Amino acid sequence: MTRIYGPLSTLGLALAALCFGLDQTIKWWLLTIINMPERKVLTLTPFFDLVMAWNHGVSYGLLTTHAQELLIGISVLITAVLWLWLARAQRPLTAAALGLIIGGALSNALDRAIHGAVADFFYFHFEGLRFALLNFVFNPADIAIVAGVALLLYESVLERKTD
Repeated sequence: MTRIYGPLSTLGLALAALCFGLDQTIKWWLLTIINMPERKVLTLTPFFDLVMAWNHGVSYGLLTTHAQELLIGISVLITAVLWLWLARAQRPLTAAALGLIIGGALSNALDRAIHGAVADFFYFHFEGLRFALLNFVFNPADIAIVAGVALLLYESVLERKTD
């Protein structure tokens, strides 16, 4: 029998809710209060701008498609698999990482359902140079997903060292 809630599920759920809520709040503020769709670019520092970008792709604009329903379905399916993994998690770091990924994925999926694309705003650059690795516009949900994956990779390396 597959367990759907485990001892660390509350931790993962709390982090997922926090990531989801924070991302959606920031996006709401930038879309409605700051009105980024009209402003297009808001320079905050010499290396960081807020820009309005609608991501129709998977991650950081890669694999662009207008089949947003497909991307929403994939996000929900991946989230379900991650939730089952979370229910079996034995370590708090695993639960935290999975919670970050789940919260970010569901927040971006909600964007796709509401707006037909993911709202991205954060853009880093240096003295007019657009670095290939930093030439992406992203949002807090993307940060949560990347941080969650990085934590899972970190934990897998730690696990190998302790074996």
